[in-house]
Amino acid sequence: MKALITGSEGFVGRYLRRELEENGHTVLRADIVDLPGVERVDLLDAEAVEALLARTAPDWIFHLAGQADIGLSWHKPRFTFELNILAALHVLEALRKAGRKETRVVIVGSSDQYGHLGADGARVTEETPMRPSSPYAISKRAQEELAALYARAYGLSVCMTRSFNHGGAGQRTGFMIPDFASGIVRVERGLSPTLSVGNLAARRDFTHVRDIVRAYRLLAEKGRPGEVYNVGSGTTWSAQEVLDRLLALAKMPVPVRQDPARMRPSDSPVICCDHTKLSRDTGWEPVLPLDQILTDTLDYFRSLPELP
Repeated sequence: MKALITGSEGFVGRYLRRELEENGHTVLRADIVDLPGVERVDLLDAEAVEALLARTAPDWIFHLAGQADIGLSWHKPRFTFELNILAALHVLEALRKAGRKETRVVIVGSSDQYGHLGADGARVTEETPMRPSSPYAISKRAQEELAALYARAYGLSVCMTRSFNHGGAGQRTGFMIPDFASGIVRVERGLSPTLSVGNLAARRDFTHVRDIVRAYRLLAEKGRPGEVYNVGSGTTWSAQEVLDRLLALAKMPVPVRQDPARMRPSDSPVICCDHTKLSRDTGWEPVLPLDQILTDTLDYFRSLPELP
């Protein structure tokens, strides 16, 4: 198959490209950056998106492009809504206008769409009520609703994900595991005396990015049009447990300091993905353990000549 990845040069996009190529598919890369081998496109330009799809005629589209920083969404809500909703709309409209109902589309959403779940977070199914609590989460819910509408109204072959926390080598700071890992490397290099952390009690579901992109490929192959799929491991770890495992991999003792500025009380003490539907429809199961995410991330930051 010929697969087009929007946001191909991002963290997940690079892994998805490898997953698809290793399984015999031709990959077309599309991003806003100007790099060799990349179709440079502004997804906010509807005509440019139509031209891209006419030029490439993909069998599959994986729509990864978007604004994924929750904090930034509070400061730039309009930018977040434009990039997360209009970009998806332009892809869907281009397919509708071209009459390409056979093109399989995977629209990637986020578990943040569920919002603060309280006790309901212990087992999150696709039927769990969504209460998005940030501009980012609202924009991803709207993106999903839009995709579902195009599947119902126009017969497009679209399925949507609500992807839970994932990680691995190359993930930027701003997420818990990269923040812990880069902080440990800072102490190892003598750049910082301590590792600053926030709330360590909350439990979250973590999946290796390589397992995540395998799920996306399987959804393109076997997912049911118009359906939403949770993508996550189904196993939770507390921030304290994650930190302890990383500290055990450090090259030296790393003093840890809880920073009040990083403490964010959470209404959801636990968020755990129920991936029953994904496994039933595609046969997907997570394979790589948390320790693989941690070692891959720590080795990545140790490989950098300068830390971000």
